[in-house]
Amino acid sequence: MSGQPENPPERQHRNRVLKRATILTGIANSEIACVVRNMHANGAEIRVPDGTRVPEDFLLYVPLDGVAYRANLRWRRGNQAGLVFSGSTAKPSWHYG
Repeated sequence: MSGQPENPPERQHRNRVLKRATILTGIANSEIACVVRNMHANGAEIRVPDGTRVPEDFLLYVPLDGVAYRANLRWRRGNQAGLVFSGSTAKPSWHYG
């Protein structure tokens, strides 16, 4: 170690998008409608209705992409939330939307 502080990793450019999406937490749990505002391969920024609880870990299903992203909540400010993706999967069979 050189004693110098490490540089933080560069932020990836997120493409602006406007996509409907759904936060999925399991068969017994409710689904939360949201909107994806920008996105890149490793994460996204979403908007949720005011006062909505966003879980720490969930699937973010984006119908336009036909993909459910494994998402982790990274930050939250009001109705905006930043997500980090840890992988993806096909649409869950129990999701009807």
